[in-house]
Amino acid sequence: MRRSTAFAASLLLVAAALSTVGGPVAADPADPVTVTVNTRAGLATVPATALGVNHAIWDSQLGSAETSDLLKAAGVKMLRYPGGSYADIYHWETHTAPGGHVAPNTDFDTFMAGARRIGAQPMIIANYGTGTPAEAAAWVRYANVTKGYGAKWWTVGNENYGNGHYGSAWEADDHPDKSATQYARLVVEYADAMKAVDPSIKVGAVLTMPGNWPDGITAGSDPGPWNQTVLSLAGPKIDFVDVHWYPGGNAADSLARTNHLPDAAWLLRQQIARYAGPGADRIGISFTELNVDAGRTTAPGALFLADAYSGLLEQGVFTVQWWNVHNGIGTVSEVAGQTDYGDFGLLSSGNCTNDGEVCQPAFNTPFAPYHALSMMNLFARPGDQLVRAGTDQPLVAAHAVRRPDGSLAVLLLNKDPENAHPVALDYAGFTPADEAPTVHTFTNGATAISTARAGSAAARTLPPYSLTTLVLRPAGSSAGRPGAPGRPTASAVTDRAATISWPAATPGASPIAKYEVHRQYGAVSEQLGETAGTSLTVGNLEPGARYTVNVLARDTAGQVSWSSPPLTFATGSPAESSCAVRFNDDNDWGNGYVANVEVINTGAKAVDGWTLTWTWPTAWQQVSSGWSATWDQQGRDVRVTPTADNRRLAADGGSTTVGFVGAYSGPNVPPAAFRLNGTVCTLR
Repeated sequence: MRRSTAFAASLLLVAAALSTVGGPVAADPADPVTVTVNTRAGLATVPATALGVNHAIWDSQLGSAETSDLLKAAGVKMLRYPGGSYADIYHWETHTAPGGHVAPNTDFDTFMAGARRIGAQPMIIANYGTGTPAEAAAWVRYANVTKGYGAKWWTVGNENYGNGHYGSAWEADDHPDKSATQYARLVVEYADAMKAVDPSIKVGAVLTMPGNWPDGITAGSDPGPWNQTVLSLAGPKIDFVDVHWYPGGNAADSLARTNHLPDAAWLLRQQIARYAGPGADRIGISFTELNVDAGRTTAPGALFLADAYSGLLEQGVFTVQWWNVHNGIGTVSEVAGQTDYGDFGLLSSGNCTNDGEVCQPAFNTPFAPYHALSMMNLFARPGDQLVRAGTDQPLVAAHAVRRPDGSLAVLLLNKDPENAHPVALDYAGFTPADEAPTVHTFTNGATAISTARAGSAAARTLPPYSLTTLVLRPAGSSAGRPGAPGRPTASAVTDRAATISWPAATPGASPIAKYEVHRQYGAVSEQLGETAGTSLTVGNLEPGARYTVNVLARDTAGQVSWSSPPLTFATGSPAESSCAVRFNDDNDWGNGYVANVEVINTGAKAVDGWTLTWTWPTAWQQVSSGWSATWDQQGRDVRVTPTADNRRLAADGGSTTVGFVGAYSGPNVPPAAFRLNGTVCTLR
């Protein structure tokens, strides 16, 4: 979002976008937390561009050696330029941003020199708001033809849905038509012009985070909400989508909302698959701005960074980028005994409040999120495969990666500001060596990460508000085991079955005997079946359910491969049933909507009295009020019963329509399985 003065970020939060949710309730901190690490449940592989951060042209130290070396030490591999909303007022040839502050020593060549010193790839934002496709194409020519920088990643604009089209306006946009349709049309023009200069570049379009404003809202004459409109028109021309996320709320809120990420990523990929046209699976996802409202320079910011980066990388995002390198002092407060400067930056700007009463530490002093980024660099390296990890305590989170050398790294987060939590670790598909692991720890108020060989792989006590990474060597050698199967695909998906296929694994020392298909069920794997071939039809699936599966190869000597990449798919509704349901979200305003539900009796006999039920996919969705029926929600389960005048549904198509007001405070995943008097209905 737009930052209009140097080192003075202004985060515009739209009230309709965020609903406060309570933080998790802690269990007795003396009870050991069970941590399960399942290496059979593979997730995404860590890309080379994973760890990123924003650079901004108001930062006079953007290209300095000291700043660059700090970013290199933290493992930064992607840098975004010229800085948030400034991108839509910035003209690269003149190095000007009318209406904004441009610091000396921040031009494009200086930025690229810093990126090369760091060893990071650039992500460049082409000016959409006040620029032209020709200006963007000239930038590509200068970068990659004239200078030979090989700049691969280019985004068209920044948060362009904030141009006033939906009411709130912070993003510059000189186009008379500020619709999503116009943005999408011009993205096509930008992509064509830029790729005419260098066909090898990747061009991205701005989308909004599912469950965050203005997701779900249709304005003007657009055919649908922002994401749908942009993808439908520009999808065939783009290579990735660019998303931002500021979860808002207090420290407990933001730390809890990282649980939204799997559903947000699922919805985003569903939107891409549905609207972006043929070959949509080529389109990547970047998250190029993240930060929090509370505890920005202290432990909550650090915990959020590590949890959000890990969670997004698990979902296959190719880069995650913190806002910002330097940003400047904000509202000063105390968080868990530490001074929080309200600064969006990883590094101190060394400035003071306007009244001079509070000053930050010396320039470039690392804040807590910098150390969290450094911890991510110790935890997840390019080429590592993220694997499932989970806990039975909401204030303790876990992530894990399996490394090419067979070792395992486990990241543990204690989100409890007051209590230490002992943890007991259980491993599936991995046996740790009988030795003390390498332990990296960052605690509340610390000025560095501590590293030691200590303790065991089975137990640990996590200090309050802390990050801990364990690096474990395997017991025995992995030599000779088969290679991992390739990425699975799903076909012939129905309400109850699906056919899973995969590229064959490379044999190791012994021939491959069979393949096993496992479903991820939280941090536990459930085997769905096995075969000697490279395809398996699995049955007994639940209608309207989401499944994530992996394939493992087992050879004749009993050695098991690494997990394949994951496949996530959803079953549908039955093709034929004695009932059908139409579920329409008719009027969405960003955290709520009006829905109409048509209940249809397709059976040969009349229905006299009915009960419609469904289960919400998430815990943050609810029925607020309803009409034309009696509505009841217990937990995530919804039960709808008729009134006296619509209890009878005639045979062969008799129907009634009921409605409700729905509310959500996270990604709004629609229900996909409805039951009428216990029978699963066809969803129309």
